[in-house]
Amino acid sequence: MSKIIRQNVYEQNANSGVIEAGGFVFVGHCCRNQGQSVEGQIIGAVDQLSERLGLAGLTLESVVQIDAMFRDVYQIPIMEKVFRERFDGKYPVRKSIQTEFADQSIHFQLDAIAYKG
Repeated sequence: MSKIIRQNVYEQNANSGVIEAGGFVFVGHCCRNQGQSVEGQIIGAVDQLSERLGLAGLTLESVVQIDAMFRDVYQIPIMEKVFRERFDGKYPVRKSIQTEFADQSIHFQLDAIAYKG
């Protein structure tokens, strides 16, 4: 088994933001711009994903799967618009889920898996 590398470790929350393992990079809890519009939060989450992928030397092009969590799943078209702008036709598979966030200012969050090979 190859080495597992953990980055963006948050001791207080017992959580890692980025884990490299077995040729894949797992990125969790991308959530930014709380309190802004849904579009602003989606843009912020994709920005944060891009930054975290950079820690592993990757770009959005390497993303193979996204789990998108919405307060209101009917906001999916807004996410699709942002993804068309940011993923340049190299779209990951995705799952969209409606959930109730504990923080009322959050409307969107994503987790992702990228291929490093």
